[in-house]
Amino acid sequence: MKHRDYVLGLLLAGLWLPTAEANEGDGETLRFQVAAHVQAHADPQQDGSIAVQLSPSGKRQRLEGAADADGNSRWGLEDVDFDGYPELIARASVGMVNEAVAVYRFDVGSGEFRALKAVTHGHDQCGDLMGLTADAATRTLTASCRSGPMWYTDVYRFNGPQLYLYRGESVLMLGDTLNRALHWEETENQGPLAVWRTYDPSGKVLESAIGDGLGAPASGAPLVGLMASVLPARLFLFDRPGASSTQRYLVQGDRVEMLDEQDGWLQVRYRNPKRGAVTGWINVND
Repeated sequence: MKHRDYVLGLLLAGLWLPTAEANEGDGETLRFQVAAHVQAHADPQQDGSIAVQLSPSGKRQRLEGAADADGNSRWGLEDVDFDGYPELIARASVGMVNEAVAVYRFDVGSGEFRALKAVTHGHDQCGDLMGLTADAATRTLTASCRSGPMWYTDVYRFNGPQLYLYRGESVLMLGDTLNRALHWEETENQGPLAVWRTYDPSGKVLESAIGDGLGAPASGAPLVGLMASVLPARLFLFDRPGASSTQRYLVQGDRVEMLDEQDGWLQVRYRNPKRGAVTGWINVND
């Protein structure tokens, strides 16, 4: 079957949905299906907003974009909630490298578009959904942004209709004190160390691991921390950050997995040949 006949067949069947690439930034009307038996016509405006009319209800909305310094938005369509229907997405360049993004989902209950907001519990780095990309294979959304010389990544998932921060990072700020306690191999393209954390919808930390701040861990895979070797002849291992006494310690050459950081204390995991995995905290600043 020729491509033209195939597309015509999809149009007649009501199954053809325009893509973001086909419509983004061209100023033309976007016509698409937002739910069963609900169609939308969206017309980008000169002020960066977009005028939407729904049928058969006839409801009209005017949605704000993600305007750049000149007030321009690049409007497109993309299925970011993985339900088979596209969302309206506005993109705009911010500064030299960042991209502001606004996402509007159709809400069946109210019969109108609503801005997509994520629950982050204050753990996100980028704010909003900057530089948004969607991965249908893992059903995750990734936001990325640059602040100074550092790129940051926030990974989101849906819990029912609610979008929440699933995985994020915080740069490790321990400086040379960490280098005096542990040694790990650095690759040529590795960025600063960061603590990666996985969260549940309530914001509870499910796991953490220290790794490359510029290399986001694979979505859906367990976090794995970088391996390091103990440098001092004896390195005390405490039960919790701030503890003042312990009978446990590591010795020079022991291999540990770096897991977390809190107030200058580093959590590590040592695999004892006889006792199995042993987890504790070292006082990096001591």
